[in-house]
Amino acid sequence: MEALAFRPATQFRVVLGLQRLLKKGNLKRQQRFHRGMRYVLSMRGSDERQAAIFSYVSLEERIAADHPLRAMRVMVDAALRELDLHFAALYARRGRPSIPPEQLVRALLLMILHSIRGERQLMEHIRYNLAYRWFVGLGMDDEVWDATVFTKNRERLMQGAVTERLFAAVLEQARERGLLSEEHFTVDGTLIRAWAHRDSFHPKDEPPSRGTGHGGEVLLRDTHESSTDEEARLYKKSTAGPSLPSYLGHVVTENRNGLVVAVCATQSSTTAEREACLAMLEAMPCKGRAITLGADKQYQDATFMAALRQRGVVPHVAEYESGRNVCKNSLLAEERDSEGFRVSQQKRKLVEKVFGWCKLDRVLRQVKLRGLRKIDWLLRLVMTAQNLRRMVGLIYAQ
Repeated sequence: MEALAFRPATQFRVVLGLQRLLKKGNLKRQQRFHRGMRYVLSMRGSDERQAAIFSYVSLEERIAADHPLRAMRVMVDAALRELDLHFAALYARRGRPSIPPEQLVRALLLMILHSIRGERQLMEHIRYNLAYRWFVGLGMDDEVWDATVFTKNRERLMQGAVTERLFAAVLEQARERGLLSEEHFTVDGTLIRAWAHRDSFHPKDEPPSRGTGHGGEVLLRDTHESSTDEEARLYKKSTAGPSLPSYLGHVVTENRNGLVVAVCATQSSTTAEREACLAMLEAMPCKGRAITLGADKQYQDATFMAALRQRGVVPHVAEYESGRNVCKNSLLAEERDSEGFRVSQQKRKLVEKVFGWCKLDRVLRQVKLRGLRKIDWLLRLVMTAQNLRRMVGLIYAQ
């Protein structure tokens, strides 16, 4: 019987009543009545535990209605439905069932959104975190995958260009909700540290006679390569910083809400940012209308400016104010003095916020994959997670 708690005055009356009953000789009958009762003298709860056999609260009911993962799950599921036929083509018709690709993608997004370091730690979190189980699509009693099996299935997604299609599907949802600007953009690049060490670079057995530098100059990247990651290059974005084995990540953001509309990864070089920018502009669905493009001083190059104008893009690139690089300034007077130029320079902080979120404590600070193809795959997945996170905030604000 459930324990009863009495006030001091009530306790006194109970004790007094028991004494009177005992005096009347009804001891045996009163003992049977009071044997199953406990009189608690405090409000302290009991720490006695008994394992429950059944749970009557479903996993869906355990997740708060305003949890951010709920709105994100809706958008992710809508994007994954667009990839259903593509997933079907990646798997054989016969064989043992593998991890569902939809659950695999959701788990990878969780890994990025919550800064989980690796696959083993991800499996551990999914094992005891009910919110993670619900987002991935596992039941409370479903067995969590082994980390090596999870990694092996992830390789299949890398070969199928899944992140490119997922990124496009999420971006289309943002366009349908009116969250994108179709005319004003910003481009920037960031250094991604490779999973290699400086000491792993050694001279090539047969260095080329003509290098990749200006006028065919033979550079360090032409004569040396890493034994750990052959596609990584020693590079530094600032004069004061050390040269590190790295890749470059490039993104184009729209200026309304800072959503990423184009992304790619390349090998590190001084011209990679401008070359990647032109390639991303070619892939964007903005042909036939004039657009503006903001950028920092690294993009201040006469050839690059001419290529932008040829594509109908108005360059809003920051200019050098002093020093020997002033001669590189290539903006026209009407471009420099326009109100749009000032606004574009103010909006450059949006793309910096994207890199800040991706590199603060997440996988882009130093990747654990090797090879340009895998780095590009990971970068697109990270930018997809960034767009989802940003869209959830914008939808809540509306």
